[in-house]
Amino acid sequence: MKISASFLSIKEDIQNKIKKLDDSNIDYIHLDIMDNIFVPNITFNFNEMNELLKDTKHMKDVHLMVKDVKSYINDYKNLNPEFITFHLEAVDNVKEIIDYIKSFNIKVGISIKPNTKVEELLEYLPLIDLVLVMSVEPGFGGQKFMANSIEKLEKLYDIKKENNYHYLIEVDGGINSDNVKFLNKADILVVGSYITNSDNYEEAINNLRW
Repeated sequence: MKISASFLSIKEDIQNKIKKLDDSNIDYIHLDIMDNIFVPNITFNFNEMNELLKDTKHMKDVHLMVKDVKSYINDYKNLNPEFITFHLEAVDNVKEIIDYIKSFNIKVGISIKPNTKVEELLEYLPLIDLVLVMSVEPGFGGQKFMANSIEKLEKLYDIKKENNYHYLIEVDGGINSDNVKFLNKADILVVGSYITNSDNYEEAINNLRW
């Protein structure tokens, strides 16, 4: 089980806390990118994000919660991330976006909101590297985990196994040491406030490992 750490919930001393995350035993730094159109919130622009992350060593896991997906890909490809994930609900030209991300030799993820069914992803599952299941409504950190995501993880796991697909399963939202035991079908956990609100990042991260 890998940990992709989000810094969305950090409100002060952000540079030092990102360094603290980067010095911990996480696997990825998760970038929550929002445009105040697809979701009702906005994050740092690319130049600010690039400055915040310029000295970090962990691979980047970019989650685009935006409507104009291509323009954000054009920016965030410059961080050389391992993954760029976009929302199924944000675009009409899903296959085109998959191919566009792949053209930069970056792994492709598709994310689905809590009310989007796994079945809507089926035709794209052979083509992508990652599925991100949102276990909260995208847009804000610190929300409560939504239990209906557990069934989605199990369904994606079964589909992957039955068809010999290769995508990783990622889950994002409200994850903590109490509900992590239900997430054994996931490959990557995106965790923010549970880590960044704690006094001891390493201890919080180790509480999620198993």
